[in-house]
Amino acid sequence: MPRWFTRMARQLGALGVTVLLGGALTATLVRTSPGFDTDERLLDPRLDAQSRAAIEAEHAADGNVARFYVRHVGALLRGDWGISPSLKAPIGTLIRSRLPVTAEIMAIGIAGGWVLAFTLALAAVLWPGWARVGGALSVTALSVPAAALAVLIFSTGGPIRAIIALILFPRLFDFLRNLLADAYAQPHIVTARAKGLNPALILIRHVLPVCAPQLLALAGVSASMAFGAAIPVETLCDLPGIGQLAWKAALARDLPVLVSLTMLITLLTQICNAVSDWAGAGLQKGHA
Repeated sequence: MPRWFTRMARQLGALGVTVLLGGALTATLVRTSPGFDTDERLLDPRLDAQSRAAIEAEHAADGNVARFYVRHVGALLRGDWGISPSLKAPIGTLIRSRLPVTAEIMAIGIAGGWVLAFTLALAAVLWPGWARVGGALSVTALSVPAAALAVLIFSTGGPIRAIIALILFPRLFDFLRNLLADAYAQPHIVTARAKGLNPALILIRHVLPVCAPQLLALAGVSASMAFGAAIPVETLCDLPGIGQLAWKAALARDLPVLVSLTMLITLLTQICNAVSDWAGAGLQKGHA
């Protein structure tokens, strides 16, 4: 059996175990969280005994975590995402309608954060005077909580979709600056700069190939960071995305939605990381 096939099978198996374990842990944490068996609908004095019994039966159906999880995973394998108890809508429909919003703000945030961080990191390496500017901006942005930054920009009418870029920037800047500094310290790159070669050609032909594996790995991690930042941004700025859905489901103890989202996010995150690892390994072999 080819080595690449064995490696891929092993990684796919690890991916499946990670997704299932993430969903199981989420189901257990939500089920054992305080207030899971409470429902604000029971506070409505207009409910009759039959309606109250139906609500209590709805909660009792999810009381056994193992039984619920096995049933839910089986339904997912058949393409049935289930119904959200709190939103009274198919979970698959909720995710499909909100996914484009999250994908848009994540794409803008990742692209903007990378452009800003890479530009300032490169300037800090090539022109030492810029190191203080980039460092000061990075520390300032890092000291502001994501929620506070979202509220500030939203309340002043600023570009909401640029918030994630500002959140990602300080988390990328230091790593990129150190990575580029190490690359420009390589003997062949020092020689090329001493000979007066075009800086753009040095960057494209020599620096980026050296840094490519680490850059690809960081790209996979930045996707996870962007989604984590999307949750407070979408919630505070009232953007109907996956992050806002996760927040509403958490407040309502909506077990089916939370488990489905956890499994989906874990799957996408692991795929991004695997693609980055494969691409980085291929570049390292090619560079060697």
